[in-house]
Formats: sequence, C-alpha cells, structure tokens
Amino acid sequence: MFIKVLGSAAGGGFPQWNCNCANCHGVRTGTLQASPRTQSSIILSDNGEDWVLCNASPDISQQILHTPELVRHGVLRGTAIGAIILTDSQIDHTTGLLSLREGCPHQVWCTPEVHQDLSSGFPVFPMLTHWNGGLQHRPIAPLTPFSVDVCRDLQFTAIPILSNAPPYSPYRDRPLPGHNVALFIENRASGQTLLYAPGLGEPDAVILPWLQKADCLLIDGTVWQDDELLTTGVGKNTGKAMGHLALAEEQGLMALLASLPAKRKILIHINNTNPILNEQSPQRQFLTEQGIEVSWDGMAIHLQD
Repeated sequence: MFIKVLGSAAGGGFPQWNCNCANCHGVRTGTLQASPRTQSSIILSDNGEDWVLCNASPDISQQILHTPELVRHGVLRGTAIGAIILTDSQIDHTTGLLSLREGCPHQVWCTPEVHQDLSSGFPVFPMLTHWNGGLQHRPIAPLTPFSVDVCRDLQFTAIPILSNAPPYSPYRDRPLPGHNVALFIENRASGQTLLYAPGLGEPDAVILPWLQKADCLLIDGTVWQDDELLTTGVGKNTGKAMGHLALAEEQGLMALLASLPAKRKILIHINNTNPILNEQSPQRQFLTEQGIEVSWDGMAIHLQD
C-alpha cells in the first residue's frame, strides 16, 4: 500500500495566514526550526499509479502541484485521482472539492450525514452540478467494507468516531455517528493495514479494536494540550470542543498510542499552535523518544510485507 501525505496541518495551515503566534511568527522569520504545512489530506494507492484522495483540503491545487504522482501523462487533461473519500464535512476537508470542479465528474464516497451537510449548510454537491454533472455521491455505511474501482486491492471500512459536526451543521454539538469517521484500509493482496483518523475527539469501544489491529496509524495530532488556544492567546475553544483529543492530557492521545501495537504511529492534522511543530522543542523530542512520528507535506509511507 502506497500512502502520501499531501497536507499535514489542521485548518488554516502552518503558518496560518492571520496568526502571529510564536510558531507562526517563528516559521515566517526563520527563527523556528519548522516546516510550513498545508491543510490535512492524503492519497492512497495499491499500485503507485492510480490514487484515492482522502479529504480535499482548501490547499488541494498547491498540493497537486507538488505531487507528481497525481499527474496523468499522455492526456491533454486528466488526473490520477480516481476516487475521493471524505471522513467528515469540515471546511478544511471539503473546500478543495470546489477547486477540483474542472475535473468533474468525481466519485465522492461519504456517509449520508456528510452528504446532507454538503448539500445544505455548505452545499458543494448542488453547486457543482453545473460542472459536467458535478460530484457523484457514493454512500458509505459505517462498519460496512467497500472498495473503489481504481484500487481494487484496497478495502475501506468507515469507523464512527466521537468528534463534532461542523459549525454550519444543524447537528453541531450533537453529532450523529456518520458525521465523523476514521478509515480502516486493508490491502487485500498483502494484508497490510492503515487506520486514518485526522479527527479524533475521544476513543471509545467502537474505534479501539480497529486501533489495536492496524499496522500503521495516521492519527489526529491537532493540539498538545486541551486549552492550547487559550494559553497561546489565539482563541477560546478547547481541543475537546473542536472534536480533537489532546496529546498530553492524562487520558490523552499519547497515553492511548503507548498502549497500541502498531509498527508506525504518525500524527497528522497538527494545529499551528502545537509545540511539536518546533523540531527542537522538548515536546517534539518526547514524541521521538516514544517512537511517535510527526507527518510533513510530501511524506511517503509504503506498507509492505
């Protein structure tokens, strides 16, 4: 299984365009040892030629420009993106669909709850019908395996996770199970497995067995501490209120990762305030000592026997 990280940051990217926190100021001025990052998205393939896009960030055009794997050679216009899967209907995971309009129609796999949000509060599906038929919805039923035509060896299972619905959703603060899913992906030819969960508010009995059997975890690393936005002075929301499990809390993500047998544990969807973006920070050093990796834009992951 081939995986490539297109974007590794949370909403707003890093540095965030209107933020002057210590991290954003440091990366702009070159005084912080850190790499700029675009907003969270990955691609997957079973053959290295045809790709499934998981989440379409607002930075998708820039990401494609820096990803030669997505260029379809020998055609006047085309792309190696053969299907799109959405894990939620958040702005930072869906706005890129608008930028992909010239390539419509696209097959977009998502739950009925995500499709409803993207047909009402943020009506991307009806908007894009004007571009060659727009987005072709392929429904996902949680916990029911499915596959896509372009990568037949990959089997996907959507796992409901505890997180929040978008601010524009009528289900904000009372989400249904289909509003947020993780993706468990198995290569049926090799048996290798990946769990992709860029938004994880709280582990529960549904997600834990899938976390325990994945060979590789590509998982939410949004904030280091739950009140991080408040302590850095850039906001009032907690990680929990935004639907993300903080890394360093007593029952936080690091404690969870320590209990899991995965061969690789990689963080994605990292907020601009998170101190782990500073490669020289004690928090980053601690992660390294625990065998936890921090993803970057362009990171390639190859799972094999």
